[in-house]
Amino acid sequence: FTEEKLGQAEKTELDAHLENLLSKAECTKLWTEKIMKQTEVLLQPNPNARIEEFVYEKLDRKAPSRMNNPELLGQYMIDAGNEFGPGTAYGNALIKCGETQKRIGTADRELIQTSAINFLTPLRNFIEGDYKTITKERKLLQNKRLDLDAAKTRLKKAKVAEARAASEQEVRITQSEFDHQAEITRLLLEGISSTHAHHLRCLNDFVEAQMTYYAQCYQYMLDLQKQLGSFPSTFLSNNNQSSSTPVQSVSTPSVLASASASLPSVSNSIVTSGISELKSSSGSRKARVLYDYDAANSSELSLLADEVITVYSIPGMDSDWLMGERGNQKGKVPITYLELLN
Repeated sequence: FTEEKLGQAEKTELDAHLENLLSKAECTKLWTEKIMKQTEVLLQPNPNARIEEFVYEKLDRKAPSRMNNPELLGQYMIDAGNEFGPGTAYGNALIKCGETQKRIGTADRELIQTSAINFLTPLRNFIEGDYKTITKERKLLQNKRLDLDAAKTRLKKAKVAEARAASEQEVRITQSEFDHQAEITRLLLEGISSTHAHHLRCLNDFVEAQMTYYAQCYQYMLDLQKQLGSFPSTFLSNNNQSSSTPVQSVSTPSVLASASASLPSVSNSIVTSGISELKSSSGSRKARVLYDYDAANSSELSLLADEVITVYSIPGMDSDWLMGERGNQKGKVPITYLELLN
């Protein structure tokens, strides 16, 4: 080996196919490690928690169950809501937000568990299992090659007939062992293609777990938005304030609910009477949109802050909604997002 490094001895080269397989295996190992580590960071951003989980895993013990960040925030919100009073608009909104955050926390746990089983574990098994076997056989192949090259060197230096015959016999034996080990290594390396196929299936499972998680979170927030939209009097009092004082576009209903606490009670009655007049009449009114709103389905109309639309009431419609029109587009719009114009 030293003579090879110093350029004093010839080196038996591996065939191109085997070299390509070795390069592919190294590349697979390198990127599998990077993807695995970054996935762990994505699922658990807290490095201390990751270290703790690693230690418990090595000790073959179950890590203690702790609240994750969404669950902790949710509990704080619920406790604050109960402290402020569930009967108040802000307290009620805090409790609803807290319950949703805890549901998101539960979904987060499910994502981590599913991803660990279906994605991280197979990747880790390759690094700690298959690739270690490949590395072991590759080192063995390196030793067999060095034995072969050493035998070839002795054959070149042999001058006596008996020594030459013994060296030829040694070369034949070491060549046979080298060829046998090269075949074993090649078969193992060709299994990398199967590893890629397996990891592809695991990747699909990971994507599906993420898709389920984000769909759950979206549905939870959609439900929360509708629940928070069920405080029309609170929001309407805040809407009246924005007609005289420019307010930056805000889409968080809890902020609106808390802001309304300082408003005069008369403003609420003025705006509510405007909505009541519109609902009792068969006419239409112009309304300015206060906040952006994304339609939840095809029956609703998406809104942009500060645009002016036409609104009217339909008998039997939910009291929290009006029909809105913008050109040829029409659909239900929440009254909490509107300011009626004279």
